Amino acid sequence: MISHKQLSSLFILFICAWSISSSAQTADRWQQKVDYKMVIDFDVTKHQFDGDQTIAYTNNSPDTLDRIFYHLYLNAFQPGSMMDIRSREISDPDRRVGDRISKLQLDEIGYQIIKSLTQDGVDTDYNVEGTILEVDLPNAILPGQTTILKMNFNTQVPVQIRRTGRANAEGIDYSMAQWYPKLSEYDYQGWHANPYVGREFHGVWGDFDVKITMDSKYTLGGSGVLVNAAEIGRGYGGSTNDIAGQTGKTTWHFDADNVHDFMWAADRDYVVESLKSDAGTMMYFLYQPGERTTDNWKQLPNAMNAALTFMNENYGVYPYPVYSFIQGGDGGMEYPMGTLITGERSFGSLVGVSVHEWMHSWYQMVLATNESLYPWMDEGFTSFGSSETMNHLSKLKILSRPAVENPHASSFMGYINWNSTGNEEALSMHADHFSMNRAYSIASYVKGSLFLAQLNYILGEEDFKKGLLKYYNTWKFKHPNVNDCVRVFEKVSGLELDWYKEYWVNTTRTIDYGVHNVIQNADNSDSKIYLAKTGDMPMPLDVEVTYANGEKQLFNIPLRIMRGERKGKDVTYMPDWAWTHPVYSLEFDAKGRKIADVVIDPRGLLGDIDKTNNAWDKNRGKADKP
Repeated sequence: MISHKQLSSLFILFICAWSISSSAQTADRWQQKVDYKMVIDFDVTKHQFDGDQTIAYTNNSPDTLDRIFYHLYLNAFQPGSMMDIRSREISDPDRRVGDRISKLQLDEIGYQIIKSLTQDGVDTDYNVEGTILEVDLPNAILPGQTTILKMNFNTQVPVQIRRTGRANAEGIDYSMAQWYPKLSEYDYQGWHANPYVGREFHGVWGDFDVKITMDSKYTLGGSGVLVNAAEIGRGYGGSTNDIAGQTGKTTWHFDADNVHDFMWAADRDYVVESLKSDAGTMMYFLYQPGERTTDNWKQLPNAMNAALTFMNENYGVYPYPVYSFIQGGDGGMEYPMGTLITGERSFGSLVGVSVHEWMHSWYQMVLATNESLYPWMDEGFTSFGSSETMNHLSKLKILSRPAVENPHASSFMGYINWNSTGNEEALSMHADHFSMNRAYSIASYVKGSLFLAQLNYILGEEDFKKGLLKYYNTWKFKHPNVNDCVRVFEKVSGLELDWYKEYWVNTTRTIDYGVHNVIQNADNSDSKIYLAKTGDMPMPLDVEVTYANGEKQLFNIPLRIMRGERKGKDVTYMPDWAWTHPVYSLEFDAKGRKIADVVIDPRGLLGDIDKTNNAWDKNRGKADKP
């Protein structure tokens, strides 16, 4: 017999075990925190700068950390680097890179030399491995502990090749992206000390206090708020004099709170336009004036004001006080509170790249999935939102191109065309490890955007829009993964969606449905439409029937594994289709109406790789029923 005391002990043990189990279930949602203070002294004659960096790093993980890692991105721009070799070995190199790194001279390369690094005043042991600084700590960082890391470093800015550098193709003096020693992210999957091979990033949220001192001829823009704007002037407000006490140099002081990166740019010819948006966000526009820029850049503020209104309503509220559109870089690249974009474009192209890069603020700067592991959750979701926003601007007549019913039609076509090459790779591939650059681009930008477009098709517009906003509001500043995203939509819709994630994300299996045959009895009442599933990936189907009198009827066939169907109006729901069954008989009473046409997916919201068998009409003749 168990005594009362023994029962009490067992109960206590049970409660402890339950608490540990519950804690373990939520233990992966912690976020590390890193606060930067950086003081930069820039020598424009040498394209070099000295930096003092102080980091307050808080270990919010349940783990004790005895070493840490930094990214030294600029070391990639040296002959023989991983980025150099990868670019020369891949079958379809990025034309901006090619073999250019291999040809850099000593005064053209990028480098970051660490002169000293201490932890709480004690010297650390460290080793540079390409673009990663490996640091053994003298004192392990305990869970919940904050440590102070102080570094002195010297940097040479490379010739502009990819994202960062000096003297870009449009003559911008400095595009300063991935420019400072950046602490690597540590999360529930451990350290993410990925070498800089070509693409994608993952960072730690924190506050940045950055002071940049350089030749007074330069105008700067960057992430965050310009703290000393009144002293700086240059279009930011205030005088245009140098700061008192400075001789030939000006110090620009930026603050950026709750961000995971910091970008800036500098040019001697920048002009600055500004507009406070209807939402209250201050927008800045820095560009070189000229025949190919001025007129379009002056029109850009009003377009971006309208874009922000739409994005706030449909994707969540932009949380930062400012955003800067800065001419620079080598195309378009997103950063917290700002972007670098090449500026000599048509107005439509300028608006397009500006919308896309700002849209990244929702999916990379705020939600911030690990872009190296899940590039499609950033680039794809951003592309989806960009297409919708651009279509909205067309409806407002801000853009000259007409609005369309399906703004994702070109993405569907791009995916289908690429699939036919046999070079498609799964979305689950790590960003740096795709066999081809084109395979990465199609997967991340195109197929990633179709993940959402088809989710809209599966759930119906009402639940989809609710889910998209709830995803943002639930997971902002928490680094969500694909499971976190899918679960939000499951909870909103009440449907099971794991099958969709597993097929679309983890495989390259394809969707292909066709109309096999249509049979009606003599009085056109009993009707059967035989549908065939020849692709490997199951999907619910919309089937539209057009009758000879011009009337239309829309049928929806859910998948049995969905455990429900989407919400919708003016739709006739049919029995579930089991994914194991290659043929489905859609049986209904046509009420005396002659069937003239049958179309699968009439709205074009399904990534069906062969649309030649998606329609049937009365003039085609009829095959035998399957």
